[in-house]
Amino acid sequence: MPLVTTGELVTRAATAHSAVAAFNIITLEHVEAVIAGAESTGAPVVLQVSENAVKFRYGRLLPLARAAVAAAERAAVPVALHLDHVQSEDLLRQAHSAGFSSVMYDAARLPYAENLAATRAAADWAHAQGLWIEAELGEVGGKKGEPPLDAHAPGARTDPAQARAFVADSGVDALAVAIGSSHAMTTRTAALDHDLLKRLTATLDVPLVLHGSSGVPDDELTAAVAGGITKVNVGTALNLAMTGAIRAFLAEHPEAVDSRKYLSVGREAMAGEVARIIGVLS
Repeated sequence: MPLVTTGELVTRAATAHSAVAAFNIITLEHVEAVIAGAESTGAPVVLQVSENAVKFRYGRLLPLARAAVAAAERAAVPVALHLDHVQSEDLLRQAHSAGFSSVMYDAARLPYAENLAATRAAADWAHAQGLWIEAELGEVGGKKGEPPLDAHAPGARTDPAQARAFVADSGVDALAVAIGSSHAMTTRTAALDHDLLKRLTATLDVPLVLHGSSGVPDDELTAAVAGGITKVNVGTALNLAMTGAIRAFLAEHPEAVDSRKYLSVGREAMAGEVARIIGVLS
């Protein structure tokens, strides 16, 4: 099946009052697991490559991107490719030619005015290439020039009025909002601010994205989708599934040296987690 665009999948999800699942990939096993899990549910999916994943791959985007494109084109469900948490201008400009239909440009670490200016420039460039662009807004610093609070730091919350101005002035197509989730959580204990989500949904006219969803319990995810979240990013949950399965396999088979034996177990565990999460969001 040909690649589809992230914007198309998010628009469909918004129309259906559901959410599309977006999974961060690091290895070919991640790619295959995400597609297998999505195929088992019959649901579309977004494959995401983060800037950190590119750094892990010796700073080279194309090997993993081309593998993802090749796998997606053979998938039985619609698959989109998204470049996630991009801070590097050089990496941003590789997105279109590498097969990505969307980027998440991350300038949230900057003071508000600088974040806005950088995101506006990125959005203008992305739109000129036909790319859908997502940005992130956490909590600005205080009046004395303190740096902004990272969007996923404990206690960070996105202000609806500021978010409305940011979206209008930046021209982004979607906004990742801070409502209580955090990146890299290994326990599912995050409590989302659903009242804030309701206000954000009422205030903004672009799709809302939830980052750090691995740490969010199922019922909270379901409520977030009902409250207006239309794209749900997941990364750590796959790594937990893969690592746990491999550890268990090697503990039971300490003599194992063929990486295919334990990687296949890890891949299967990730595929199961993908299917489970998609089911929660459906």
